[in-house]
Amino acid sequence: MNGPIDTNSWQYRQINARAPGLSYLANALIDLAEEGYPVVAGTADLQYSNGLVRFAQRFPERFTQFGISEQNMVSAAAGMASTGAMPFVATFASFLALLCCEQIRTDVAYSALPVRLIGHHAGISLGFYGTSHHATEDLAIMRSIADLTVVAPADGPQLAAAVKASVNHSQPIYFRIGRGQEPLVYDDGVDFQFGKAIVHGEGSDLTIIACGSMVHPSREAYRALRAAGKSVGLIDMHTIKPLDTKAVLAAAAHSRFVLTIEEHNILGGLGGAVAEILAEAGSPARLIRHGIRDEYSLIAPPTHLYKHYRLDAAGIEATVREALG
Repeated sequence: MNGPIDTNSWQYRQINARAPGLSYLANALIDLAEEGYPVVAGTADLQYSNGLVRFAQRFPERFTQFGISEQNMVSAAAGMASTGAMPFVATFASFLALLCCEQIRTDVAYSALPVRLIGHHAGISLGFYGTSHHATEDLAIMRSIADLTVVAPADGPQLAAAVKASVNHSQPIYFRIGRGQEPLVYDDGVDFQFGKAIVHGEGSDLTIIACGSMVHPSREAYRALRAAGKSVGLIDMHTIKPLDTKAVLAAAAHSRFVLTIEEHNILGGLGGAVAEILAEAGSPARLIRHGIRDEYSLIAPPTHLYKHYRLDAAGIEATVREALG
C-alpha cells in the first residue's frame, strides 16, 4: 500500500513546520538503518501525523503503509520480527493501546518478539478529536502486559536516544509520545538508559515525579518553587516499566511528599506504579497523584485542556503549594 511521497504536499510541509519533535523519530530510524540495523517501519495511514514519511522517503522498501488496519499492522510487525527484522510501527496511542491490546499481548509480548510500538498523540493532545482519540488509559493497559517495556520520553531528543538504545533491548517496547510540539527538555545526545530515571534535583519538602509531556511543565513549576524558597525535587521517570524503584524510594526517604504528574488517568499509570512501590516498602512519605481524575477527558484545544486539568506549569505549581500548605 505504499505510494510516492509528495514532498510538496500540505501534509509534508505541516509535519516539518508544526511538529518538529516528530522528526527525531524518523531521523533516529534512518540513522539505525544506515548503520546496518534491520529496521523496518509501518503506520496505519498516519505517516504525516507521526513523521515517518521522512523514513519512507529515505527507505521506501523498508516502509509499509497498512492503511486503517491497526490490528493487522501489529500482527504483521510480529511476523516481521520473527524473521529477524526490527519493526517500528506507529499509530495514535488510543488506537494502539486499546484497539490492538490483544495483538500486543498475544502476538508480540507473549511471543517475546522485539517489536517497537509507538503510540503518538498520547494523553489529551488530540484535543478536539475527542474521547475516542484521547489516550488516558494506555499506560495502565500496557504496564499490565507481562514482558512489555513501557517508555514515555519527555521530548524529541530523549525519544531519539530511547529508540537508538532499543537496538540492544530484547523485549518488546511501547513508546508513548506526544504530538511533536513538546518544548525541548534535553539537548541532542541525552544519556538514556531503560529503567533508570533522570534526577533533576532533590528536595526535603516534596519531590515531583513526572513522565513524558509533563516533564517540561513540571520543570518550569520546579524552578519557580525553588526560586520561591521551596525545597522541591524533580525526577523524570521516563521508563514506566520497569520503574526505577531506587529513585522512587530515595525521593520518599528525603521528602515529606511525593507528587506524580502524568497526562493520564491517575488510576494504573505512573501514579499507580509509584503507589505500589511506596506501599510495599512501607514508606511514610505521603503520595499525591496528579493527572486526570477517574473520568473521560473533555473536548477542547490541548492548551485549554492542560489548563483545565492543571497539567500546565501554573497548575502544577499551584498543586505543590496546596500540598505544602
